[in-house]
Parts: sequence; structure tokens; C-alpha cells
Amino acid sequence: MKILMIAPQPFFEPRGTPISVLQRLQGLSDLDYEVDLATYHLGEDVDIAGVTIRRAPPIPFISRVKIGPSLAKIPLDIMLFCYTLWLLLTRRYDAIHTHEEAAFFVVPLCWFFRIPHLYDMHSSLPRQLANYNFGNYRPIVWLFELLEDWVLDTCSVVLTVGLDLEDYVRQLNPQVNHICIENIALQNSELEDVEAIAALRHELGLYGKVAIVYTGTFEAYQGLHILFESACQVVQKYPEARFVLVGGKPEQVTCWQQRTIAMGLHDRVLFTGTVSLDKSLHCLALSDILVSPRTEGLSVPLKLYSYLHAAKPMVATNIVAHTQILNEEMAVLVEPTPTAFAQGLLRLLNDEQLRITLGENACAYAEREFSRESYLNKLERAYLSAMHQQPVSEVVVPESGRRRTVSVSS
Repeated sequence: MKILMIAPQPFFEPRGTPISVLQRLQGLSDLDYEVDLATYHLGEDVDIAGVTIRRAPPIPFISRVKIGPSLAKIPLDIMLFCYTLWLLLTRRYDAIHTHEEAAFFVVPLCWFFRIPHLYDMHSSLPRQLANYNFGNYRPIVWLFELLEDWVLDTCSVVLTVGLDLEDYVRQLNPQVNHICIENIALQNSELEDVEAIAALRHELGLYGKVAIVYTGTFEAYQGLHILFESACQVVQKYPEARFVLVGGKPEQVTCWQQRTIAMGLHDRVLFTGTVSLDKSLHCLALSDILVSPRTEGLSVPLKLYSYLHAAKPMVATNIVAHTQILNEEMAVLVEPTPTAFAQGLLRLLNDEQLRITLGENACAYAEREFSRESYLNKLERAYLSAMHQQPVSEVVVPESGRRRTVSVSS
């Protein structure tokens, strides 16, 4: 089966949706599907068996795209639409798999070419606009609501990534053919690379220190101000504590470095900047405590799945994005305030047995609920449902067939 997947993001970049797209591609590869990925001209090429990355023609004056809504995405999406149309006119596909706003312009194309449409709904785009301060532009939100309803009314299958989105979709359209496919941990073999982990610990100067690790973007909703204000309280009682921040664009890292120096944390906070996926997993492996101080959002942060598989204790804010999969048996959940976050960290620092118990519980839960086998079964169900235009309740995933040569074309 030949699939056209459309991802209106820089691919690949080590952040949120592109990582989810990567996992979908890896899953389809394991299921022996052949996939053309249509995406922006931006990002790094990734080798995946059976996957061809087809990049839309470049727009010379756009060299990067920030996270969330932006004006830069308008010309990029127009170019991606034109490129998608060209692909459909020159190649034959059995299904189209869209991510985020690509679903909006694919609806008429699927109707015209009579191709099943799988909509990968990582978040509600109208609700996402509010998270990025577009909530006051009601006509824009209203337009996105109409487009979202249109997609849900017409797509063959909608994929969601968490319970909140699942409930939201059912409220909007109870008849929609829906499958919830939670994200899974990044490939975790790197968690066992003892030599690389030891080298990184030495590089960061963490021997004899307690490593409190955050991974992810540095957007405002991630709550880094809560983390650093809580750090001021923690280091007073635990001078050996070190806060390791993995991610962030260079200008964001510079800004936070200056702010933490002003807070008196210059030697207690380490910034790695954006690193490879392998190195980010090494950072999880060397951690003593993992943190997610997020303050907003409803979708489960993708990093939580890797956090769980890392078998480390974590402190997370008590918000819907976290509590969809976390509870007090596998994490310390606190209110999104600096004092509460500091108390949660100190609770773990003072109780070694609690750290061990939470880490073990988290890993056991992840292996039980978010296994790769379950992920592949749900993905196969989604595609069979789309092709048959009706829900498929159960499938048995076959062993992967022949491996294909990867090619990258523009």
C-alpha cells in the first residue's frame, strides 16, 4: 500500500509534532507500508525504510519556523498544497495521512481523487490558537472551528493522541470513525549505552551531583519560570543539586542563562541547547529526577512517554496535560507554583525509597500501556478502517516484510 503523508512542519526537528510524525513513519515502516512524506523544505533528512521524504520547493526568505501559529506558515502551507496537488497528479496513492492544518487543504483533494483520508489530530487547532494569544481574534478562531468541523465530518479516520482529545472529538462528532493512538517513548536502546552516558555525565560535570533534568522546548507554557524559581529554594537545602535543561533555541538559551545568573543560579543550571535524540535519551538516563513544570495545554507532552520508560521519578504540575496519564503512584504531582514545585522536588530528594518506587511504577506502567506492539496494532487498525470505510475492532500485526531502500528527493 502506498501512502502520502503530509506534515506541515520542519521535518525533522527534535520537538513535539515532528517527533510524533517520526514515530508514525517508523510504525508504518515496521508494518511494511510504503510512504511518501510531503513536508517543508526545512529540516534534517532521516533514513527510514520504505519512506521517501519529498520536500516542497523552498521559499528563499524563510529559513526557520517557530513553534505554534506564525505568518511564515502561510506561504509554506500554500507551497505545500501546490506540491501535494502535483504529487497526486503524478503518482498513485491508496491513502492520505495528514498532520495538523494540512487536513484543511486535503479535504477537497481527497474528494476529487477519491482517496481515504486519515487525520492525525495532535491537538485542536482552534484551542491551540488560544495558547498562543490568538484567542482575542475571534474571526480567526471561528474560521478554524469551521475547518475543524469540516475535517471531522469528512475524514475516513481521525487519530488522537490522548483522552482529552478523544473526548473533545466525540463531543464534536459522535459518529466519527476514531482511534486513539498514544505516542510512545523514543527508541530507548540509548538509555542502556553505559559508556555514552558516563561520558556525558563527565562532560556536564555531574559526578557527585544530583541531576534534575528537563527536556523540551522553551516556550512560555512550559513553565520554566516555575522551575527556576523553585530551584532557588531547592539549592539552599541541596547545594549539590544541578538543573539540566535539554532543548531550546540559541536565543532562548541565552535569555534564560542571563536570567538564571541574575537569580544566583549561574553554577547550578546547565543548558545543553538542542541535542540529538540519542543524546536527549542519554540525559534522561543520567538523571536522578525528571521534571515537567508545564502550566498550560491539554495534550499530553510527548516527552512524558520517554520519561516513564526511563524508570526515573518525576515531578510534574497537576494539570490535565499531565494527569491524563500520570497519577501519584508514578509521579509527584504539584500545583503549578514555584513553592509547590520546590516542595515536590525536596520530597523526592529526601526520600530515596520513594524515588525508586515511583521510577519502577512509571516504567512498569509504560511497558504495560504504551508498548510498541500496542502502537503498531492501533496504527494498522486505523489504516484498515480507512480502507474499509468502517471501524475495525481488532487486527494481528504481521511481521515486517522486506526492507526497502530509503531515498530522499526534492
